[in-house]
Formats: sequence, C-alpha cells, structure tokens
Amino acid sequence: MRQFTAVVNPTAGGSTSAAALLAVARLLREAGAELQTEYSRSLAHAQELARQAGSKGRVVLAVGGDGMAGGIGGALSGTGAVLGLVPAGRGNDFARALELPTDHGKLAEVLLHHEPRAVDTIEVESAAHDRTVVLGSVYAGVDALANRHANHAKLLRGAASYYAGGLRAVTTWRPAHYRVTVDGKEHQHTGYTVVAANSGYYGSGRLIAPDARVDDGLLDVVMISEAPRRLFFAMMNELKTGSHVHRPQVRILRGREITMSADRDVPYGADGEVEAVLPVTIRVLPGALRVLC
Repeated sequence: MRQFTAVVNPTAGGSTSAAALLAVARLLREAGAELQTEYSRSLAHAQELARQAGSKGRVVLAVGGDGMAGGIGGALSGTGAVLGLVPAGRGNDFARALELPTDHGKLAEVLLHHEPRAVDTIEVESAAHDRTVVLGSVYAGVDALANRHANHAKLLRGAASYYAGGLRAVTTWRPAHYRVTVDGKEHQHTGYTVVAANSGYYGSGRLIAPDARVDDGLLDVVMISEAPRRLFFAMMNELKTGSHVHRPQVRILRGREITMSADRDVPYGADGEVEAVLPVTIRVLPGALRVLC
C-alpha cells in the first residue's frame, strides 16, 4: 500500500484546499494507506517538504491549484519521486490535461491504484540565469497581465476572475514586438501573446494549444498576432473549444527550446504565477516527472 505525504498551503484558496484534502484523505486511509499532512509557509517551503518526502519513497500530493502543482512538480522533476494531484485551485489546468477525475472517490482510486506515468516538464531560465521548473505552460503578454489581475481579484473566483482579468488587460494592451527563437530559428511576431505550452490548457480551462501533449517531448508555441480588440475578444471566447487555432492571426510552432524577448518589459508567467518580464528561455525536459493519472 502506498504511503502519501500531502503538502498544503493553508493560506491559498481559503478553505478549498483543506476541504478537498479531507475528502480524499478519508478515502485513502479507509483503504489502508498511510497519509501525512505537511503545511507549507511558502512555495519554496512546499518544494522543500516535497523533496524530503519524495526522497523517502513517499507519494507527494500537491494540494491546491496550478501554482502549487507546478511548484511541487517542478521540485520533483528529475528525482524519480511520484507526484499525485489533489486539485483545489481556480484553474486546475494541469489536472485537466491529465484528465484527472473531479469526483473524490474516483480520484482516490487513481492515487491508490494507478501506475505512475512519465510526463514532460519545462525548465524556465530568466535573464539573470535563474532556473525553475514548471509543468503546464509559459506565457508572455496580455495573458500574463490578465493572470496578474486575476491573482489579485478579491470579489471574483475561478473562471470569472480570469475573464474579468482578461477584459481589463485587453482594454489597456498595446501590441508588443516579440523575437521568438524556436530550436535555433528566429521568428518576428507582433501581437498579444506568445505561449509555450506543455499542457493544452491554461487560464482556467482555456484550450490554448489543442494538440499539445504532456509526454511528446515538445512544446507547442502559440502566437496570437495583432488584431482589432473586438476580434481578440472573439478569439478569447473560442479558447473554450480551441477553435481559435483556425484564425489567420494564430500561428503555432513546435520545438524543444524556445527563447522569447520583446521591445519592452512584457510580463511572463508560468503555471498561474507571474513574477518576471522577458527575456526568458524555455526548455522541455522529456519524461522528467512521474505522476499518478
């Protein structure tokens, strides 16, 4: 029987994380599994707790949203440790890409009995050569600005906060001039965003890269060009189904190493966290993480 360590940020998401963990924990313990719970003081602390548990052969449960999943998954990348997800955030986009069940009983079955699957992770290197590893996507432009607004929203939650954040960002955005290098080939791009996607989903269920796969060793690079704001709002709506990819303003490339820069301080984010501005270099790490899904 597996041994689990759940890592929880008690200050994130209100009581959502605690409630989700309680429901799953009861089912794991009833099945005979051993479960310890660790409460983190910060994402860095959560990553250290995850590394410690993983080094002891325990399955590490990341309890929270994409920031928690990406942070802990990144910490375990390349270690051989096994990650399990208990989705309890606003987006849960990587869990969605893995097709994890939302029902607590079915999720407990996955955690107890499914075999780990090797998935890719993303190494992100800043201009200062700081490196971090994430799971889902790296995005630079209006979506990073929108996500920053969503993260600071006090009244709205879930998809509503992302939509309101997007509305606010788009109305003030002016197209940036990007230089995007994919596996050594440079591309000029003027527009709203560039997304390097490991997972097809971002921004609370928006299907930005319908053909992206978490285990193919490649990143899908989605570039949305300059367009009238009314057309961009139409494309935002099409992100629900992924039909935006048929627009002439959308270009998709694929590669293993991507460098992005711009003519101004364009913000970029990864897995729901926005803390930096371009330039950035992104590399796929094939099969670097074992996850229960």
